[in-house]
Amino acid sequence: MTLLQLDNVTKRFGGLVAVDHVSLEIDAGQFVGIVGPNGSGKTTLFNLISGVFFPEEGRIYFEGADITRMPPYKRAPLGIGRTFQIPRPFSSATVRENIAVGAMFGTLGKKLTVDDSMDVADQLIEKLDLTAHREKAAGTLTPVEKKLMEIGRALAMKPKLLLMDEAMAGMHPSDIDQMVAFTRQIAEEENISIVAMVEHIMRAVIGMAEKVIVLHQGAKLVDAPTQEALKDPKVVEVYLGGSGGR
Repeated sequence: MTLLQLDNVTKRFGGLVAVDHVSLEIDAGQFVGIVGPNGSGKTTLFNLISGVFFPEEGRIYFEGADITRMPPYKRAPLGIGRTFQIPRPFSSATVRENIAVGAMFGTLGKKLTVDDSMDVADQLIEKLDLTAHREKAAGTLTPVEKKLMEIGRALAMKPKLLLMDEAMAGMHPSDIDQMVAFTRQIAEEENISIVAMVEHIMRAVIGMAEKVIVLHQGAKLVDAPTQEALKDPKVVEVYLGGSGGR
């Protein structure tokens, strides 16, 4: 079953075409990596899917419904969650409160009390090994701890589609492996239908993604199973620098 569909989506900023007639489909339960060089349009594509931007051309569908011009606050309760390349915490609020906000505005938001949302936060804090930071102000965390907290906040939304924008950047390789394993596990335990990722870190893409969509200069270059995509000569040339890996 198709969860997300983009049909010839285009986004321009003045004379710059940031996303150029991109069409793609992501199925329920599918793990997808969206990769490409800096400036290839990856984050803009995420902003279009999450509603930060609206496209000039094309349509976006989620579970068959047209959400092309739906604002982010209406998309979140439908099941679209995301993290950001640069974490955006409520700096003076605690880690627990930050994660609870995700539960309050996610797919179960109308069914949860504040106490229920705090309970959801506590469960994720334990799973993310953030217990020692539970009552700390989010602004005092290290960059990696902020990323973990932001992942927790997105997961607290109980999303059907989770967009992770460079969520593992800056992590030690062993931490990346643990985060990949955790994300796969939580996706199953929490009934998250799909996790879509933007990652420069190839070990995360290879360890998690079932298929890879490669963007180049705003256009879709390749859309194929992971190993097939990473061996494609076009990908090796424009993304992997001719080395076949990174």
